[in-house]
Amino acid sequence: MAKQEDLFKNVVSHAKEYGFIFPSSEIYDGLSAVYDYAQNGVELKKNIREYWWKAMVQMNDNIVGLDASILMHPTTWKASGHVDAFNDPLIDNKDSKRRYRADVLIEDYAEKLNQKAIKEIEKARARFGEAFNEQEFVTTNARVMEYKAKEREILERMARSLGNEDLEDVKALIEELEIACPESGSRNWTEVRQFNLMFGTKLGASADSAMDLYLRPETAQGIFVNFLNVQKSGRMKVPFGIAQTGKAFRNEIVARQFIFRMREFEQMEMQFFVRPGEEMKHYEFWKDARLKWHLSLGLGRENYRFHDHEKLAHYANAAADIEFNFPFGFKELEGIHSRTDFDLKAHEQFSGRKLQYFDAELNQNYVPYVVETSVGLDRMFLAVFATSLKEETLEDGSTRTVLKLPSVLAPTKAAILPLVKKDGLPEIAHKIIDDLRWDFNVAYDEKDAVGRRYRRQDALGTPFCITVDHQTIEDQTVTIRHRDTMKQDRVAIADLKTIIDNEVSMKNWLMKM
Repeated sequence: MAKQEDLFKNVVSHAKEYGFIFPSSEIYDGLSAVYDYAQNGVELKKNIREYWWKAMVQMNDNIVGLDASILMHPTTWKASGHVDAFNDPLIDNKDSKRRYRADVLIEDYAEKLNQKAIKEIEKARARFGEAFNEQEFVTTNARVMEYKAKEREILERMARSLGNEDLEDVKALIEELEIACPESGSRNWTEVRQFNLMFGTKLGASADSAMDLYLRPETAQGIFVNFLNVQKSGRMKVPFGIAQTGKAFRNEIVARQFIFRMREFEQMEMQFFVRPGEEMKHYEFWKDARLKWHLSLGLGRENYRFHDHEKLAHYANAAADIEFNFPFGFKELEGIHSRTDFDLKAHEQFSGRKLQYFDAELNQNYVPYVVETSVGLDRMFLAVFATSLKEETLEDGSTRTVLKLPSVLAPTKAAILPLVKKDGLPEIAHKIIDDLRWDFNVAYDEKDAVGRRYRRQDALGTPFCITVDHQTIEDQTVTIRHRDTMKQDRVAIADLKTIIDNEVSMKNWLMKM
């Protein structure tokens, strides 16, 4: 645990030191759970967004984009259920004065049981080697079965209690499990109560006539209210999808873990409209497709797992999370949900407008079912950034800090370094930059010895360093250094574009899916 905490501190520190993420309004001592993306962070974030958009929209004939407004008619949120049901169950520790989500406390306890089971499995795997049959072991080993049964029992009871709004039983479960405050170790808890997460605002010239509005807590509803507009104007045929990226806002009382849980965050969502009765086929398809997208970035299959929901949201008949192994453990990265026809029917009811699709093949009107994929862009940023940050010991015993970002996402693709600041080398370096910047984000660096410049670019995640030296003047070649291997090659300036493009092009990376 201490090692994980140290890693997480390094992630936060590195993000600030190298211009990826700053605390918002820092000169005024900041604002809790609000962050600004700095010069390198905004580039990395943009590249992640573009990588998602290209895979989701550009590479699919039947998915189109949308950019809906943050402010929407307030009845939107009544219809969606957010006004009445968008709550978190909160509990306070009386001794530490800290507030927690009751469901997260219980889920963390259950996860410890799961980790104990995994530990037993790994011990057995090491003992039996290639002869190890994991499925047989899991279903026959008494200790693993006990851990798994207890975990399942806890999560099922919590889901039942929350579904029935039985907050007394949620507290009783916390007490029965003897869950202590992570900060103080105290078990002196208040009652569990619900807290609505939406931010309110006003629309109007005066306080008396102003309309109460909300900052959207999700981007999905902007897609649903525009369903018919997009379908008719685009002549879309079911099944088809509408994708959107954009800001959402939630008044998270327990905002924590850096950019993992913030009050202002960005979502990348796609709502896929299908025939009723066919939703589970598409649900399984998108579970598989989304995992393949994540795996294409090369962050390691072992860092991902599916978690099927015990407690379903009021709109869903199936739901699963793609969880990622963050520095603080496995947590939700993306959700895939079968939302049924809840949203469109609710908006029909509250608006009095029909939101139906005429299916020419079936010769009938119906309200489509919806399969949703929703990934947090900020969480995706954290997953990529934290997994890529490495401390390496080199052959000579020295160490280097290197940010081994997937090169397709790297903020800067190449740094051009003149060996010295004279003899015409800076001029050649600038000419190379002028040629490359049409296709790539590149940087110029002439400060310090070239070895120190290499280290700085390693820490920034730059895949290539291109050094211009005196031989360049003679034969128009440069030294290109590869970030991950530190291998250096002598190449012609004319070949640089092809070399870089082969490594960083989105086409090459997405073809891994």
